[in-house]
Amino acid sequence: MPNLKWIFIVFLSAISLLNPHLADCQANNLASLQKADSLFSQKKYKEALKIYEDILYEENTYSPAMLLKMSFISEGMGEFGQASLFLSRYYEHNPNPEVIDKIKSLTNQSRLEGYELSDQDRFLSVLVEYKMEITAFFALLLVVCLIMAFILPGKRSVFVLPASVFLILAFVSNNFIHTSETAIVTGSPVLIMDSPSAAGNLVRRVEAGHRVTISSSQDIWYKITWENREAYIKKSDVSKI
Repeated sequence: MPNLKWIFIVFLSAISLLNPHLADCQANNLASLQKADSLFSQKKYKEALKIYEDILYEENTYSPAMLLKMSFISEGMGEFGQASLFLSRYYEHNPNPEVIDKIKSLTNQSRLEGYELSDQDRFLSVLVEYKMEITAFFALLLVVCLIMAFILPGKRSVFVLPASVFLILAFVSNNFIHTSETAIVTGSPVLIMDSPSAAGNLVRRVEAGHRVTISSSQDIWYKITWENREAYIKKSDVSKI
């Protein structure tokens, strides 16, 4: 007779690979989002934006539609840098050339750097978007293998290897599927340097709207990739996406 208590403990351990507060957070976020959407439909834009920002920055979650509404409100308030930031985040989910055109119009740019996406970037973004579902799938398979190993003790060795593989896959999925940090230039004008110092050589002088990939952080500087080379930009001149 299998030890059901032990199986239950294994099940909880596998599920702990996920966010233990996911259900509560989703419920709270849904209620807040519905309230913000209601305020938006009533044209109470500032009140709606406050709730949207709480969801985005405090709960670290958002929907593409929410980002579009935040951009719309920010543009109406004359906050073109913020509007561009929200559109840039939206672009992560919907890499449409029309989004770039809109950012260009908001920032008065004719050409923007950093918005090119390779097939690898697109594939990775899909994995990141469904990270929780992928991890849950592997965790479920792990639990099934462990349960079968106890129900069928004579064939326990058959399930050991698959269980180990699913455990590794769930761990890797939950902890290593992520994209590089990106940021949008919000200052104007902004100096991109070849070293983390104001005394370094100037690489490029840019306006708001460009997107950069962050490699690391050093004091008041971010190490970034600019036109396929290493460069540095002040943290105060960008906003992370």
